[in-house]
Amino acid sequence: MTRHSNSNDIAAQVRESTEITPFQKRVYLELLNVPSGETITYGELARRVGCGSAQAVGQALKRNPFAPDVPCHRVVSSDGGLGGYLGHRDGPELERKRQLLLQEKSCRRNQKNH
Repeated sequence: MTRHSNSNDIAAQVRESTEITPFQKRVYLELLNVPSGETITYGELARRVGCGSAQAVGQALKRNPFAPDVPCHRVVSSDGGLGGYLGHRDGPELERKRQLLLQEKSCRRNQKNH
């Protein structure tokens, strides 16, 4: 898969995938609606896909084969913390999540200033 493809291509890949569950498809497709530079909580994403469990959403994101094109790095804890990234709650993976979020926010600010 090519990285940083447009969201229509990624959405089609998610919809056509036979490697993920129907629940994962719902989570990943909804996550494509979160704009670059913004975040959503695990709980809010769960609510949007009709699931009562933020943990279930976290488990789906842990298995996200489309990252970072399906931007699981935009999902954060309700307490404002980063949560996890690709199944890790610390270490280089969490630092990667932090860097992706900072990069997106920086790009968004630059776009607003032009």
